[in-house]
Amino acid sequence: MSVLVRATQAKKPRTRESQIMAYVYGAILVIFVLAQLFTFDKFLPLLASFNLPGGDAAAYLLGGIIVVSEVFALPFLLNMSISPLMRIVSMGLGWLVPFLWFMLAIWLNTNVSGVPNFCFLGTIADLSCGPWAILVSVALGILAAWSSYGLWPGCRK
Repeated sequence: MSVLVRATQAKKPRTRESQIMAYVYGAILVIFVLAQLFTFDKFLPLLASFNLPGGDAAAYLLGGIIVVSEVFALPFLLNMSISPLMRIVSMGLGWLVPFLWFMLAIWLNTNVSGVPNFCFLGTIADLSCGPWAILVSVALGILAAWSSYGLWPGCRK
């Protein structure tokens, strides 16, 4: 029994299309996280302006969770050599990202009016919140599902 964790190669994808979708989803997450990190000093106050339950502390925590989840979802999507447990955690974080964006979009569309920026791209581009934000979040969820199906780290039948 080894105490040290060993990095293992990812299994071959089920289909070529699922590998392509994983790369597309990874590219979208890289664009999101770079834009959010370049403007992180303005990104957190923007989240705080959404009047989330829990106040500023919850908004700052949510901002950190979103950015960290986007970064740590990438090893699974890019088939990096990582430990089996990290591969599962990375896949789970790939699911958490669209879920958080979906919940934030629902919150803003139902409870807050006149939001000047939805913050997919931090504060680099002003993207007003609307039904399109919910659809983009659902599309991210579909990409996460497609990627997880094709790159499933567990036993396959």
